[in-house]
Amino acid sequence: MAEPFVETRIPHQKLYQSKPFPAVITPSPSLPLPAPSLPLFTQTISTHKPYLDSLLHQSGAVLFRGFPVNSASDFNDVVEAFGYDELPYVGGAAPRTSVIGRVFTANESPPDQKIPFHHEMAQVPEFPSKLFFYCEVEPNSGGETPIVLSHVVYERMKEKHPEFVERLEEHGLVYVRVLGEDDDPSSPIGRGWKSTFLTNDKNVAEERAAKLGMKLEWTEDGAKTIMGPIPAIKFDKLRNRKVWFNSMVAAYTGWEDKRNDPRKAVTFGDGKSLPEDIVHDCLRILEEECVAVPWQRGDVLLIDNWAVLHSRRPFVPPRRVLASLCK
Repeated sequence: MAEPFVETRIPHQKLYQSKPFPAVITPSPSLPLPAPSLPLFTQTISTHKPYLDSLLHQSGAVLFRGFPVNSASDFNDVVEAFGYDELPYVGGAAPRTSVIGRVFTANESPPDQKIPFHHEMAQVPEFPSKLFFYCEVEPNSGGETPIVLSHVVYERMKEKHPEFVERLEEHGLVYVRVLGEDDDPSSPIGRGWKSTFLTNDKNVAEERAAKLGMKLEWTEDGAKTIMGPIPAIKFDKLRNRKVWFNSMVAAYTGWEDKRNDPRKAVTFGDGKSLPEDIVHDCLRILEEECVAVPWQRGDVLLIDNWAVLHSRRPFVPPRRVLASLCK
């Protein structure tokens, strides 16, 4: 029997050391139409898991396009087929809603806002190693989820701003976020303390914060979390290279709402402010190196969170992209 899927090239891909980024998998053209059924697709994922794992290892991201993934429940079946352990979303900043099984909405901040580049939950010690995105409703326009290889960003920053990177490696970063009691859907970092720590009990919230290595200070109408100092550069042992594993640009340019001033949201580990021009230069490098593949309905994007940062561009609704996080 012919292989049920093949690697394909699409116009938006970039090549790094002759490997396409992201890798793209589509149904095999030698298969009789219509495209393989969902059970055949999930079964193929399970049987080809070593191949898919090595493809993800090489490329950092794999886009599955043209498969019959038509609902949140189908997407949940696809995630389950990979067999990775689930990671609950504790300590993250984004407002999200659980949909089904291991699936929830991606950041629900307003469509006119862009979400800056970040590694998922880089500001907490227990972060996912992999994440899945699924396009249930493709955007009218915009709304891509640009991705960028983290080691490339590190190398370019080190070349251009060696002293700055040295300070980062020495001191790490501190992240400060002011939270309300309840979620504020108008803010990209609008999770209140109750849903951040999945409890209504302040004592339990303090325990959970401490487990994440966060300090929690109570304010009149909410709380302030202080995280760090934590490393801004990590070493990806599997690929033997340093990665730009931080939320510096995201916090500095995006953690803004009625409670938060983004310039105070992230500092060097010793409390000193970050130089604005260098943060903005890093943002420029991220934009230059990124790949933004327009979403098509049914797309499933698997990202290695150790290797790749992701973001979201503004869009004209409707758009519904779902996510799932894996340990």
